Amino acid sequence: MLFLLILLLSLVAQFFLPWWSLALVCFAVAFWKARYGGQAFLAGFGAIGLAWLGAALFWHVVTDGLLSHRVAAMLTVNSPWILLVVTVVIGGVVGGLSALSGYLVRRLWA
Repeated sequence: MLFLLILLLSLVAQFFLPWWSLALVCFAVAFWKARYGGQAFLAGFGAIGLAWLGAALFWHVVTDGLLSHRVAAMLTVNSPWILLVVTVVIGGVVGGLSALSGYLVRRLWA
């Protein structure tokens, strides 16, 4: 439930707000719904990682890999697939840590 809520709300938020709005969504949803710290982190990591994986794959397919190759070359990564993995991990860590923070702040106040 927590995973799906974070996934759906962050997808909607990223259409209208900056990329970092996903951290606010993860924080708020975990503050409201998370039961355990591990659950909060994993739900945030998985939901945002999946959302960013979908977005990265979408742009890779739409541009026939050209955008991925150019960004990978610009960052001297040499592989668009490594760039994809790094993108998912960065998004996942941001989502996971912000969800864990939301859970811990609620626990601090309780």
